[in-house]
Amino acid sequence: MTTLAGKTLFITGASRGIGLAIAKKAGSLGANVVIAAKSAVANPKLPGTIYTAAAEVEVAGGKALAIQCDIRDEANVEAAMAQAAEHFGGIDALVNNASAIWLRGILDTPMKRFDLMSQVNSRGTFLCAQKALPYLLKSSNPHILTLAPPPNLDPKWWGGFTGYTLAKMGMSFVTLGLAEEFKRRVAANALWPKTVIATDAINMIPGVDINASRTAEIVADAAVAILQQQFSAASGQFYIDEDYLRDNGVADFEQYAVVPGTPLLPD
Repeated sequence: MTTLAGKTLFITGASRGIGLAIAKKAGSLGANVVIAAKSAVANPKLPGTIYTAAAEVEVAGGKALAIQCDIRDEANVEAAMAQAAEHFGGIDALVNNASAIWLRGILDTPMKRFDLMSQVNSRGTFLCAQKALPYLLKSSNPHILTLAPPPNLDPKWWGGFTGYTLAKMGMSFVTLGLAEEFKRRVAANALWPKTVIATDAINMIPGVDINASRTAEIVADAAVAILQQQFSAASGQFYIDEDYLRDNGVADFEQYAVVPGTPLLPD
């Protein structure tokens, strides 16, 4: 294991939810954290901005840089990476956390929603990796960690929400491509929760019992542990948060439950 102290993490979609939890955990370990997200103004439906997130990272013990960034915009992403590298002296890890979700069938998916998911999820992951790589390749321990599920062609994950699954699996396949193309130079891995995670975005989906979920801290703990591995130790892996933590000595998972003792919803 290496240390995150003094290392620079560029985290997309880090103004709230899982991205913010990873940012705060990394900050508590002394990391420099770039909060890259669109939210510069508070939204009553989705609390948190890049500035409030940066403040929370600094309270946790890290250094933070808030950058308003739309990962659909190539010039915007390229400028954000350059700003981050100049501010902190480089980039050591990219966390592709930003994601758009729309859990509806084909007939109930407007093309603007389909396009948004494709642009943010699969294209955004590819674009952010492409623009981060020149900096990552100069790091002594370069990582790309993407919040994406293991590749899966089981029809049960496709029927009912093809648009979302296609965009999300796109992130998974980009991870495979990165791992192969940059093997022995940059670690490219993915992480996915075993259960539903309590976030503001999930809370807006009808029918999801937020009490039957876990907090984002379980994903954050797994993420920072993966980013502390030597980059040469593993690449092209699709980690599941609980399984990874269990394999690395964590035994108490009730600490992550929103309501301890409640049966959990699998993701």
